[in-house]
Amino acid sequence: MQPGAQGRIERIPATSYFFTSAVFHYLGPSMAVLLFARVDVLGVVWFRIATAAVVFAAWRRPWRLVRRLSVPQRWRLVALGVLLAAMNLAFYLAIDRLPLATVGAIEFLGTVVLAALGVRTRRNAFALAITVGGVGALSDVALVAHPLGAVLAFANCAGFMAYIVVAHRIANATPPGRDNQVSTDGIDQLGAAMIVAALVVSTFGVAGASPAFGRPPLVLAGIGVGVCSSVIPYVTDQLAMARLPRATFALMLALLPACATAIGLVVLGQVPTALDAVGIGLVIAGVAVHQPAATDQRARPEAAGSKQER
Repeated sequence: MQPGAQGRIERIPATSYFFTSAVFHYLGPSMAVLLFARVDVLGVVWFRIATAAVVFAAWRRPWRLVRRLSVPQRWRLVALGVLLAAMNLAFYLAIDRLPLATVGAIEFLGTVVLAALGVRTRRNAFALAITVGGVGALSDVALVAHPLGAVLAFANCAGFMAYIVVAHRIANATPPGRDNQVSTDGIDQLGAAMIVAALVVSTFGVAGASPAFGRPPLVLAGIGVGVCSSVIPYVTDQLAMARLPRATFALMLALLPACATAIGLVVLGQVPTALDAVGIGLVIAGVAVHQPAATDQRARPEAAGSKQER
């Protein structure tokens, strides 16, 4: 990366990257829900991941970095690719059955555990309690009527939790000779993992996407889903994770159910109830109250040693 570009990245507040990610995290899926009427769900999943893989391949050429990685690091990227494929599949199958806000609320539950691991002050514990209360309010739906949707939503929750851990670790891997700099190597590794994910979903998703191949508007819509869902948010995630402690990032993800509710209303016409509004307010309050403790610094692999290999 050029020094000028590096400086511009570092001058932008980390929270700006996070909020960009938060908006696109559900804007893309809301577009996908609209596309479900014309394209099979598995086909939409393929469009999302395949588009992202092509963009990352053309933009970052991640194989150049992969050649410098150790064998265990390469296997970690393969595992991340499989995780991305499974997580996105579960998420899209879930939003095909449940409201976007409901899936967003369930998705957040895994991050509660990650945030709790980093709580070191009473203020942060209070913030976490408020946030959990807000998510509980947003989750007040009749899941019994959609048991498979609930199972898929919780499967996505587990995958999202694993993604945060692995992606945060990749984002904080300092390249040799570049200590104290925000590295984009994490984006390159993410691009390599996305190519693996595309290979995985192609085994079952191409057939579902094929009816759209002869219809340019549907193809463009599928590409839009991929860019909005798996390029913009994942890149900004990496840039935010590289400068925020994992516990802080995990708690800020509490905004995602609120974003899902707002986007579900604007794009899909899924009107929130009064209880949903209360939940959104509690989530925002929890994020506002939270502050990273003075000792809550992001661990570098060279300092944490084997603890990073979790």
